[in-house]
Parts: sequence; structure tokens; C-alpha cells
Amino acid sequence: MFSVDVESSIGNVGVRTTQNEGLKPEYWTERIMERLVSVSENADPMVKAQAEAFKDTIQTVVLLYMKQAIASDRATVAGLLEKQGHKEMANIIRRL
Repeated sequence: MFSVDVESSIGNVGVRTTQNEGLKPEYWTERIMERLVSVSENADPMVKAQAEAFKDTIQTVVLLYMKQAIASDRATVAGLLEKQGHKEMANIIRRL
């Protein structure tokens, strides 16, 4: 007889849902920041303060560029729609 005990952990899994919309850039920015910057609870208070300030600065930059990427993608979609003769749909996308 052969027996093996296996224990596995994938970490915490979370689920976020929305109704009639996708997740906002702020949500994705928070997920990015969780991966990019972490500060130990045991860190020296001065180091911790600097790390938190750095994290806030990076978060602001990431959010700005995420919003710009979304606007750029909408412009691309609107341009493609207009190119295919769907001018009214393109204008709707531009107004979003």
C-alpha cells in the first residue's frame, strides 16, 4: 500500500463583482500596488514611512497611466469603428 500526504496552499483568493460595469482603474491600481510594494509591519518607523510615501507616489503614477491607457484604447476603438463606417457608434464611444 502506498500513501502520500500532500498539503498545498495558493494563498488568499478574493472575488470582486460589479453590476453593469467593469472594475475601475482604482481597483486594478490597488492590485498592482499589492504586488509591487509591500512594507513589513516590523520595519523601522522611518523606513516604513519612506516606503509608504514611495508607495503612494507610485500608486498615483500607475493610476494616471491606467486612465490614459483606457482613454487611448477607447480612441483606438472609436477610430476603428469610424473607419468601418460606424461614425455614430464611434461618437458614442468617444463620449464615454
